[in-house]
Amino acid sequence: MYTLLSGLWKYMFQKDEYCVLILGLDNAGKTTFLEQTKTKFSRNYKGMNLSKITTTVGLNIGTIDVGSARLMFWDLGGQEELQSLWDKYYAESHGVIYVIDSTDEERLSESKIAFEKMITSEVLEGVPLLVLANKQDIETCLSVGDIKTAFSDCAPKIGKRDCLVQPCSALTGNGFRLSTEWLEWLLTVLGSNGISCVM
Repeated sequence: MYTLLSGLWKYMFQKDEYCVLILGLDNAGKTTFLEQTKTKFSRNYKGMNLSKITTTVGLNIGTIDVGSARLMFWDLGGQEELQSLWDKYYAESHGVIYVIDSTDEERLSESKIAFEKMITSEVLEGVPLLVLANKQDIETCLSVGDIKTAFSDCAPKIGKRDCLVQPCSALTGNGFRLSTEWLEWLLTVLGSNGISCVM
């Protein structure tokens, strides 16, 4: 009887869990994006002072619950020496958010190399991809169109996976409707791919 009730309880109340990597070069705004997300979607989370966020060495983790889904975000350090560790997390991930610093034109080619290496990994084949053109609150930033043009030769390598490119300002929370659009898209594609991990 206990097993039956326990199974029913899990069926009724257990959430589908999805692991989402947040990748990109150092200083792209990955941790700021994660902090904004946790602050907006976690009831009791106060958040840290965004102006005091420093470069991630290793890994930051954040979890939010939305409806019947739980999203676990893994924000990985983006320094060149840490990028070699990214692929250790690929097999566990159900989605990738790749953050690009729209104000750093000098490092755009470096970001593109890291993106291309990530996207051509066989382990990530078919995994949904959200690309965020961050720091759109700064006047001198590149537009989404500029970034799409710079990354255009990577487009065929994206393959048949679900992919969305959006402008954003992780610092201000403006410019990409932080509260709904990207998250609704991500939940939709994760659910439609039938990929979840229940831990």
